[in-house]
Amino acid sequence: MSRYMYAPTQSNCRGKSDDWPCSLPLWVWFGVNVRGCSVTCSSRPMRKRLRVVSTRSPLNVGRRHSPSHDINNQPSIMLHQSPRLLGRHLLRPRYYQCLLRPQIQSRHLSVSRRKSNYDSTINNLKIGSHTRVIFQGFTGKQATANAQESIAWGTNIVGGVKPGGSGEHLGLPVLPSVRKAMEELKPHATGIYVAAHQAAAAIEEAIEAEVPLIVAVAEHIPLHDIMRIHSMLQSQSKSRLVGANAPGIISAIGRCRIGFQPLPTFSPGHIGIVAKSGTLSYETVGSLTRAGLGQSLCIGMGGDVIAGTNHVDALKVFETDDDTEAIILVGELGGTSEEEAADWIRDYRKRVKNPKPIAAVIGGFHVAPDIVMGHAGAWTGLKEGTAESKSKALADAGVTMVDHPAKFGSVMKDILKQSGRNINKIELSAAQAQQRRSYHTASRSLPHRRPLNAFQQQRSLHLPASHTTSLLQKYNINITPSQTQSRDSNHFLGITVARSARSPSIIAAPTTLQLPHRARHFPFDYRTGPTPSAIDAAISWLQLDAAPPKSKAQAVKLIHSLWRLYTENEAITATLSLSIPEDTDDLAIHDPYLFFDDAAFKSNGRHADLHALRDMSSVSATELEAEKSGIVYIPLTTPPLSPEPHSQPGEKEEQGKLIGTLVNGAGLAMNTLDVLTLRLPPSTPPANFLDTGGKATAATISTSFRLILSDPRVAVVFVNIFGGLTLCDMIAQGIILAFKDVGVKKPVVVRLRGTNEEAGREILRNAVGLEGKIVACEDFEEAVREVGRLAREEGSE
Repeated sequence: MSRYMYAPTQSNCRGKSDDWPCSLPLWVWFGVNVRGCSVTCSSRPMRKRLRVVSTRSPLNVGRRHSPSHDINNQPSIMLHQSPRLLGRHLLRPRYYQCLLRPQIQSRHLSVSRRKSNYDSTINNLKIGSHTRVIFQGFTGKQATANAQESIAWGTNIVGGVKPGGSGEHLGLPVLPSVRKAMEELKPHATGIYVAAHQAAAAIEEAIEAEVPLIVAVAEHIPLHDIMRIHSMLQSQSKSRLVGANAPGIISAIGRCRIGFQPLPTFSPGHIGIVAKSGTLSYETVGSLTRAGLGQSLCIGMGGDVIAGTNHVDALKVFETDDDTEAIILVGELGGTSEEEAADWIRDYRKRVKNPKPIAAVIGGFHVAPDIVMGHAGAWTGLKEGTAESKSKALADAGVTMVDHPAKFGSVMKDILKQSGRNINKIELSAAQAQQRRSYHTASRSLPHRRPLNAFQQQRSLHLPASHTTSLLQKYNINITPSQTQSRDSNHFLGITVARSARSPSIIAAPTTLQLPHRARHFPFDYRTGPTPSAIDAAISWLQLDAAPPKSKAQAVKLIHSLWRLYTENEAITATLSLSIPEDTDDLAIHDPYLFFDDAAFKSNGRHADLHALRDMSSVSATELEAEKSGIVYIPLTTPPLSPEPHSQPGEKEEQGKLIGTLVNGAGLAMNTLDVLTLRLPPSTPPANFLDTGGKATAATISTSFRLILSDPRVAVVFVNIFGGLTLCDMIAQGIILAFKDVGVKKPVVVRLRGTNEEAGREILRNAVGLEGKIVACEDFEEAVREVGRLAREEGSE
């Protein structure tokens, strides 16, 4: 199934003209007066009437004002008049998205109506030794192994849930429902350890039971299930979600783990971490621990399209956490969370006298265009920045940037000293805690997990044009056979996901010639569908509010039809262009694009007929073989572009001098491509992106070698592994298997870190007949240098 997506040329959308003019809340800036269910703007010359979308949440006018970055804490309001009042001069688009976020109450939830605000649950993230934890799916094999390990480490697991079950497991009580567990065990948090097709129902059960913290680690939960869950979350103030598709959350200083992070890597200390990528977060932790700097709280944001807890949420926790002296942010392409974090950090540094030092790394500079890069959310949509723009936004906000997480140890020591903090005291507290640890990477082993199912990593479906047209016709959306209007008269309209708003949205632009700059989101609640206010605002932004009544009515009907198509087929994006021909008032519809999430089919068996229409013409035999083994393999047909290219445009890679990459984890795989491209000359670029997945086996590694070496351009293979769930000794066994089964003739550079790393290196050292064919390195930079040397030598032969 193709991962190719519609992605017009992107640019940094954080233009100066959109800057928020001050740190005052919305009603202070506009001079808002509250009168019942409406709000009047009394500022001149912009006297406007504002419409309150939600009247159930109090306006809290008397509360102390918060920074503009906390605007999500304010009531959801929307301009009933032209969006230009907000969009062009006053509000940044992402703040406008937040203002448009509906606050729909759920009749299913028993919560305090006075505090209907998901943001008020942020403090639920402060886990520690006091945290009482339950597991959903407690008696399952994976949950059992994880619970045993976490309990031995110190996590206060008090029991678990098995639907309809009772009795004991691991000497702890088993309850038949989450609500019953809440009544009897009084947990502060629950870990969701069930398969993807059961995860959404498990999360919803935990929300309805009002569990304060819900941690969902499962991959491939369908996006529409997640949007429904966030619709529930936005209407309550009791439960906070971490994930999904995340390694979880861990307090090293409080010895509480809810997730599957590799425990030997962590050490108690005072560095807080928030990360999209699991493997990049493990690299970060490993670097800190080796440098004598422990960690306080590590929050896995996860790589899904929508995150239950994002970078800004975590930053707010770290700001007030006495155990956190410095902060690390790990990001990657996709969404706008990093840009929003940069805005928050800029404000934080202005309002705090001695702000905590912050460093960051961003992955995804050098990726294949228009392709989902492993993680479900690792793609750049309209109005979303690139990895380069994310990095620049953070650097401009005063964040210290690194290009690989292995550098964080030394960098954090430097910026802690520069901030005037007592680095010796911080190191001493980590060293004392380290002496009490009983886990060691050389001897510890984790239970083997079952391998990924076929197709598990793939997250998108693209239909051939003929099937797209047929599907649209079922919803009375008829494509105009030929376009008579000039393209500059085309408007852009569709339904997509607004990641920051954690909801679906109408996306619209008055002209297709100025995408993505003029595109704007109009979010709405998933369970209610497009509201009249959202539709009116979108029509106005399309500049169709003055169109003939027939055309305007057709546009409204078109939005409702797109929404039906979107929900009934579980699309990620459904967009098209439209125009009004001069000789008629009927809308002409052109250039449809439908982008579907196939997790609903792969994980839950939904929409089998639709996914049977998959366009196989764009999928190579190699990629199909990768899918069957749960591997994400993306060949890079040309060298990735770098911010400062060393080569002239059009220069091609030399035959036989490329680097094949084999990495576990999408974030680490993207960062590996970034660093190889930055460190090595343009004549030796990476040949591919390959993510083995978090549960790779020896057979998976052998298959990965076969995929990589099917490309004749590859001169050397670079295996870069940070073991969490993936065991380094198993990776070593897979490499040896590949030499036997695949007949590897090219040199291989192997870097193993994490779980069982010493055992893995020992296996490679003792491999009979492979002397001189495998170069094992502990240090990442050393491994990169060896890769470059071997590639040059192979290419010169």
